[in-house]
Amino acid sequence: MKKHLLSTSAIALGVAAAAPASAQEWNLDWGGFMSQHVAWVDASGTALPAGSDYDGVDTHNNSEIIFSPSITLDNGLTFGVNIQMEGNNNGGGATGIDESYMTISGDTLGRIEIGNENSAGYKSMVAAPGVTSMYINSPSISTFMPNTAAGLGFGFRGAMASAYTEVGRNNDVNRISYYTPDFNGLTLGISYASRGNVNAGNTFSVNKNAVLSDIFDIGAYYSQTFGTTSVTIGARYGTGDTPVAGFSDPEIWAIGAQVGFADFTVGGHFAQDDNGAPNGAGDQESWSFGATYDAPGAWSFEALYFHGENDNGLPAAGTNDYDAYRIGASRDLGPGVDWDIYAIQAEIDTPGVAGTDVEATIIGTAINLSF
Repeated sequence: MKKHLLSTSAIALGVAAAAPASAQEWNLDWGGFMSQHVAWVDASGTALPAGSDYDGVDTHNNSEIIFSPSITLDNGLTFGVNIQMEGNNNGGGATGIDESYMTISGDTLGRIEIGNENSAGYKSMVAAPGVTSMYINSPSISTFMPNTAAGLGFGFRGAMASAYTEVGRNNDVNRISYYTPDFNGLTLGISYASRGNVNAGNTFSVNKNAVLSDIFDIGAYYSQTFGTTSVTIGARYGTGDTPVAGFSDPEIWAIGAQVGFADFTVGGHFAQDDNGAPNGAGDQESWSFGATYDAPGAWSFEALYFHGENDNGLPAAGTNDYDAYRIGASRDLGPGVDWDIYAIQAEIDTPGVAGTDVEATIIGTAINLSF
C-alpha cells in the first residue's frame, strides 16, 4: 500500500567480539530525494503587516543527498555512516549538513547510532497518514503560509505544529541511541544527549548549569500485519534537566497509530509538550486524524486534519490555535517518481484576541524524486 510515513522503525544491532576484517569491502551507497512544489496562495489576516501582499504563485524546494556507506565484518557486525547534505539554503547549518552519525548493527542485539541524529522517541512516532509531500503536520507549511507573522508559538519540532517533537526542540543534536531487535513487530529505543542545542556539532565541554542537558528519550514502535489488516503504533516520552530558575524539567509524550484494511488506511496522533515554564506558558499539544485510499492503478488519495495549541500561560492571554485541512492525490509515474496535487486550508490565531489571525488557502502541485 502506497503511503508516506514520517516514522522510522529500528533495525537489528549486534555486539560481539571483534574479528579481523580481511576480505570485506565497503558498500559505498548513496541516495537522496528532491521535491519541487508550485502553489497558488491566497493569504489574509489581521496579524499581517498593513500593506503586505503574500498572494500569488510561489515555489518550494526540499532536497537532500544522503551518503550511507557500510561494511559487514566476518563477525556479523555492520558498521555504517549516514551523512545528510541539505540541497538548499544551507539547511543543516554553515556547512549544509544536518545529520551525521555512525551505526553499529547486527542480527541479535539491535542497533546503535552515535552522532547528530533525531532521538529514538522522534523516530518511533506515527501520525495521520498522507500521500502528498506538502505537510500540514510540520512547520514546512510556512513556506507558503505567513504564519510566523502572528508570533503565536509556531516553531520547529514543537507539538503545536507537529507530532514529531523533541525535548527543547533539540533537533539532530549529538547523541547516542540504542534500538532493540524486532520482536514480532515491536522495536524499543532509548536515546541520550548531553545538551539541547539545535543541530549541534561536537559537544565539547558542557556547563550543565547553563543549558538544557541530560536529555533522555524512549520510544516504542509496533508494526504487524494480520491477514489483510495492518496495524502500526508509535509512542514516545522524553525529558531533560533545565538550569532555569523557576522552571520545572521539560517533558514530552506522544502516541500515534495507523490501521490499514484492504486499500484504506486511517490513523492519527496526540502529542503534548510541557516546557516547564511557570503557569504553563509555551506548553503545546496537538492531534491529527486522516485517511488514505490506494486506488487500483497509479493513484492514491488522502484527506486529513491537524489541530495544534500553544498556551500563553495566563487565562487572559488565551491559547494560540492552529488548524489545517488537506486533501490531495499522488500518482506513481515510475520508480522513485511521484506527482502530487493538493489543496490546503489553514488558520492560526488566538481566539478572542484581536490582531492575531492569519489564514491561507493553498492549491499546489509537486514532483517528488527519490533515488
